[in-house]
Amino acid sequence: MLFLTVGILVPCFFGGVNARDLDGRYADSPLRDWFNHLSSSRGLCCSMADGQAVADPDWESKDGHYRVRLGNKWVDVPDEALITEPNRAGRTMVWGIYSDDEVWITCFMPGSMT
Repeated sequence: MLFLTVGILVPCFFGGVNARDLDGRYADSPLRDWFNHLSSSRGLCCSMADGQAVADPDWESKDGHYRVRLGNKWVDVPDEALITEPNRAGRTMVWGIYSDDEVWITCFMPGSMT
């Protein structure tokens, strides 16, 4: 729980936080700026976690809510983690913070909504 609290509070004390492109492979991507500003109600997606693409069999929607399979475990996506703007990347993506056996989803973006 301490890890989650620190992970949430630390970015609040700093202004703009750049997306996490740890090895620089996305530095020339035309979507880089879009990813840098992508956010849910929980804050900037890339500021605290790396996003990962999710294959179609590993996510689903039921009764207006989403869930995603992460590490062979289905996790409900909190409504406040949902990204509501159009998906320019096209792939379903999730940003999560992992601690022991727990996953805290900061952002979730379903596949293209166009």
